[in-house]
Amino acid sequence: MKVTIVGAGNVGATCADVISYRGIASEVVLLDIKEGFAEGKALDIAQCATNTGFNTKVSGVTNDYSKTAGSDVVVITSGIPRKPGMTREELIGINAGIVKGVAENVLKYSPDTIIVVVSNPMDTMTYLALKATGLPKNRIIGMGGALDSSRFRTYLSLALDKPANDISAMVIGGHGDTTMIPLTRLASYNGIPVSQFLSEEVLQKVAADTMVGGATLTGLLGTSAWYAPGASVAYLVDSILNDQKKMIACSVFVEGEYGQNDICIGVPCIIGKNGVEEILDIKLNDQEKALFAKSADAVRSMNDALKTILV
Repeated sequence: MKVTIVGAGNVGATCADVISYRGIASEVVLLDIKEGFAEGKALDIAQCATNTGFNTKVSGVTNDYSKTAGSDVVVITSGIPRKPGMTREELIGINAGIVKGVAENVLKYSPDTIIVVVSNPMDTMTYLALKATGLPKNRIIGMGGALDSSRFRTYLSLALDKPANDISAMVIGGHGDTTMIPLTRLASYNGIPVSQFLSEEVLQKVAADTMVGGATLTGLLGTSAWYAPGASVAYLVDSILNDQKKMIACSVFVEGEYGQNDICIGVPCIIGKNGVEEILDIKLNDQEKALFAKSADAVRSMNDALKTILV
């Protein structure tokens, strides 16, 4: 199984490292436009093999898409990261042209690939990739919900003082500071609703911390986070390549699901060898439905900025 990661920056390189270390793919190709950058990152990762025991072939190339031929999955992390004070939405004009070009180039050499979009604003870039390529909707997946859900589980873990891996929780909606919806009502600790352990006030703080999780890290680091995003991509790729059929919140194209049409937005999906194999219908209450509709409106308004690009 072959995975190409376009963009060898912090997120892309971390993704390549996790995929290699865990043996998720037999081959990983890093591609970047900066001369020698992907080659250097790939060589650095490859030199970990003897100490960590993985056998994945890792290579890097400078803007040579022919080396990506036959990729089962292509991950697009290209584009500029957020700076402190910058919203994901402000990145639209800069990153849209980059993502469109990358998607078109990878399909020349891997026409049957599944594309995972990481570039921000992620919902809008996922929609762009779908519309620009004309691929079936199951083959274009935005990663954001997987990351947001991992942050949600982490904050719940801290509030409960219990292991994050014992907590089940999901974030749906847009991948934005004001559009994501942490489903506190459905979160559980080993099958028991977390509301039995945490007050409503604490749960609301956890939800609020989750929503600004990316911005918090950007403020601390001076740039976007990379460890959790890279690991979240690898988690998603693992479910695709190994047909694990995990339920993961992903940004996907909806056609009537959750009352929405013609946008890509975070919803619970079954992810397997065909990409998005099913969109699950979680029964939302009236408040959650209202929040989802509001989130969808915000995502849709951002997509309006793509009109000139998609002409």
